[in-house]
Amino acid sequence: MTLIQAILNWGPVNKVRRNHALEHATLHILAKKHGNQYLGGHSDYHGMRVIGNVPTEEVQLALDEALARLRSGEKQLAYHPNCGTNYSTAGILAGVAAWLGTLGSGKSVRSKAARLPLVVMLVTSMLIFARPLGPFLQQHITTNGDPGTLKVYEIHRHDFANFVFHRILTVD
Repeated sequence: MTLIQAILNWGPVNKVRRNHALEHATLHILAKKHGNQYLGGHSDYHGMRVIGNVPTEEVQLALDEALARLRSGEKQLAYHPNCGTNYSTAGILAGVAAWLGTLGSGKSVRSKAARLPLVVMLVTSMLIFARPLGPFLQQHITTNGDPGTLKVYEIHRHDFANFVFHRILTVD
């Protein structure tokens, strides 16, 4: 086992990855019913937050279905096109490319402006490269589509004006 695999399979890291996969699977299922409204999520060691004005009973049903489907091998539910991993990958690569494009350009606005075509080309190249890299990282690093013994043990609904989220707590 490589060092990276050992880190990814280490208890606390693996639990975050499994919660992340469950979050994505739950959002896929909820989106089928509530596709016209904003849904989002955030995962951590203790569980996840599902953001969106959805009845708690539907969140519970979606979690139950998500766990069952992940356990039956539907690993594709663990990956989501709107995952922060995809956006972070693109942002990091584009930011580094922009920085590299300005190295050695001097202090004048004119010399920096002369680099704009290079910066645009570098950033665009990195955004193209990020499209397959983000999902690859999601599949191999930030999620684990095998929930193992993961269970949902609490769901709390929080309402703040027009902002609603459910805090879901998980345990092994």
